[in-house]
Amino acid sequence: MEPFKSLRAVALPIAQPNLDTDQILPARFLHKPRAENFGEYLFRDLRFRRDGSDNPDFILNKPGYRAARIVLAEENFGCGSSREHAVWALYDYGIRAVIAPSMGDIFVSNAAKNGLLTIVLPAPAVAGMIQAALAEPGLQITVDLEAQSVTMPVPGAASAATLGSVTQFNFEIDAYRQRCLLSGLDELGYTLTLLDSIETFERGYR
Repeated sequence: MEPFKSLRAVALPIAQPNLDTDQILPARFLHKPRAENFGEYLFRDLRFRRDGSDNPDFILNKPGYRAARIVLAEENFGCGSSREHAVWALYDYGIRAVIAPSMGDIFVSNAAKNGLLTIVLPAPAVAGMIQAALAEPGLQITVDLEAQSVTMPVPGAASAATLGSVTQFNFEIDAYRQRCLLSGLDELGYTLTLLDSIETFERGYR
């Protein structure tokens, strides 16, 4: 996995609550091997028309958003089925962080295993960020995992410390998940960092 320390990138505002994993990655693509570029199938039925052409009404196809690497979403993003493929689709497209007031529990777990940072912030804060990104396509925000902060060039948002023209939000993250993301480690990779301790324990146990 790619280590995640900080990221300044275009924000993709998705003003739709309860966007489930079937909308993120339709079920008909679940049979494909992980080696496939799942980014091609991200939001497939929302991004494309039946004839395969771009759907101009979908936010990711609008000018200024195609290079997005951070998703701003409404409540319950990633709800629905437990498919890990939804996270693969986001990650393979280039998305590295999702910010929302709430997310599906299994989606959050799958994200942590695949290098995708999930950030929960208060609903008013996320709503303000979504509106700012809709008003200014291409708006870039900064996510700093080490500092556990999100900053954006919009002052006056609720529940934030306004720093001149930049508004900052702080978020909580589990220490284990933070360490894995900072180091670019999945669960197996993290276990291998403890190999010396594991071998010492096994020698003592025998």
